[in-house]
Amino acid sequence: MIETVKLNEAQKKSRRGRNIALGLVLAALVILFYVVTMIKLGGMA
Repeated sequence: MIETVKLNEAQKKSRRGRNIALGLVLAALVILFYVVTMIKLGGMA
């Protein structure tokens, strides 16, 4: 049988904060790669 870990409120809040921060970093990287790609492709034209 698999036992689950019970998180208290502070741990849940901390995990949520880390998840939001990670999501923002990933979104920023996607935007950065998109902008760099557009600059490189635009420079060829």
